[in-house]
Amino acid sequence: MQFLLLLENIKSTHVHLHEAAAKAINKLLTIRNWLIGFYIVEYEQKGEDRAQYGEKLLYTLAKELTSEKISYRHLQLCRQFYFVYPQIGQSLTDLLGNNQISQSVIAQLHLSNNERSIIRQSETAESERTSLQVPPEQLISKLSFTHLVQLFTLTDTLQRTFYELEAIKGNWSVRELKRQINSLYFERLGLSRQPEKLAQLVHETNNTPAQPADFIKNTYAFEFLGLPQKVLITENDLEQALLDHLQEFLLELGHGFCLEGRQKRILIGDEYFFIDLVFYHRILKCHILIELKIADFNHVNAGQLNTYLNYYKAEVMRPDDQPPVGILLVTHKNDALVQYATAGLDNQLFVSKYLVQLPSKEQLENFIRNELR
Repeated sequence: MQFLLLLENIKSTHVHLHEAAAKAINKLLTIRNWLIGFYIVEYEQKGEDRAQYGEKLLYTLAKELTSEKISYRHLQLCRQFYFVYPQIGQSLTDLLGNNQISQSVIAQLHLSNNERSIIRQSETAESERTSLQVPPEQLISKLSFTHLVQLFTLTDTLQRTFYELEAIKGNWSVRELKRQINSLYFERLGLSRQPEKLAQLVHETNNTPAQPADFIKNTYAFEFLGLPQKVLITENDLEQALLDHLQEFLLELGHGFCLEGRQKRILIGDEYFFIDLVFYHRILKCHILIELKIADFNHVNAGQLNTYLNYYKAEVMRPDDQPPVGILLVTHKNDALVQYATAGLDNQLFVSKYLVQLPSKEQLENFIRNELR
């Protein structure tokens, strides 16, 4: 009995402090992002040398903040965060005025008395504008910054508040919040003759409630904590081994493959995506994107690779480059399928050339079958 009590004490302590750590990281990340937005807007409005940077301000900042892993896109989000949620300033001033954490990193922020006053004023103005508002403390403790990013696009205040409340009440994951927004839950509820039953059904059928770890297992939190991006990728051992050997196989061909990245991260819109393998081919002068799926072929896989190719063609390809080429490897048991995809290749000469330089479908199929054995 004493052992069981010991075991239960250890488990409960772990769960409690794990949740507390996740919430603390989430809260500090959210506050940091709000403050970054606040500083940017204040500078844009009052900085004496602001004309020197103008519209290039965020680009200039991102260039100087490379070591902090704060990108141009993230600076945009922080600025938008400040405008969409000025009431977050109330939580910040409460924390700054709390004697219990006066020695913490939050209390040591270089905020002048005037800046603290501005933060309080922004919160007061927002409170006067609308009384239908989720308490800011609930926002930053119950929702991760990734949740809030999903809410930025909602311009209607009532609609945004609705999703805030539902996400908190239902303990929604980011994926579930996004799904409900895309399924027009707010609009459907307004049109429903029995809104209570619809709300009950939505929460009963939600099988992916957010867990404490979800607050820190996202791109923004990993960047904040300085953890390597590959930690974000969940791969099974088989897929990892196949990618390891595939990388070696292609480099050993000696046809000009230069490895550019594993799990190469790209940002499309507001979402991050990861490409399994990215090579640059110095003879063909083009990028080679490779996606490996431990599953049967389906149109979703092909569509995903095509999206990556279009992104590279629009955002990465240089004027003297050839369009990117994609290779989709799909495997199920001992079956193998290799599909080549091109992003708008209309140059038949180049198509013929890349077929010579790249491994054939038969070579890749044999490689997969041998690896699976």
